[in-house]
Amino acid sequence: MQENMDFLNLEYLRLGSDKQKQAAMVIDELRLWDHLKPYNPILVGTIPIGIDIESSDLDIICHVTDFACFERELKTRYIEDVTNFTCSSRTVNNVDRSVARFRYKGWEFEVFAQPLPSTSQNGYRHMIVEYKLLKRLGETARQGIIELKRSGYKTEPAFAKLLRITGDPYEELLQIYHWPEDRLDAYIKSYMDKENGYE
Repeated sequence: MQENMDFLNLEYLRLGSDKQKQAAMVIDELRLWDHLKPYNPILVGTIPIGIDIESSDLDIICHVTDFACFERELKTRYIEDVTNFTCSSRTVNNVDRSVARFRYKGWEFEVFAQPLPSTSQNGYRHMIVEYKLLKRLGETARQGIIELKRSGYKTEPAFAKLLRITGDPYEELLQIYHWPEDRLDAYIKSYMDKENGYE
């Protein structure tokens, strides 16, 4: 795992694993980043941090305020080049959202839009926390998360199970996002000590 990943620039995908390189290739073929540039797209989820499984899709988040325009642009650009294209909007916790889904060359895409800066959205913040945790926990933990996901766990609940986090895993990971690095280091050290029987 690269030491300091710039998730705002897709170059890391092109230099990554075979799966990440393939993801970059289909994104480039669709010119998604060119078309979504006004909406500050970020690829989030499991593929950027290498905990994807066979069914993992490409999750892209965007900052959108005019949903009608956004949905119209996506339909105009992609409905003829992809399959199973759907687009829907709703309001959750008083925040509007739009989700477009489609398939292209065997890949499932989900383009998720909210009227929030992309780096302020939960999908981005969860991924950053998970990346920081995986950097500290190492390869065994990464494989453990993958196995939990293969057994049916969603990503955040898988981290909660591995780390024995109680409470709502989505909310708990968002809390960790705001921790300073030294607090995160101490937390992981305490966890590793317990795992190794030192406490």
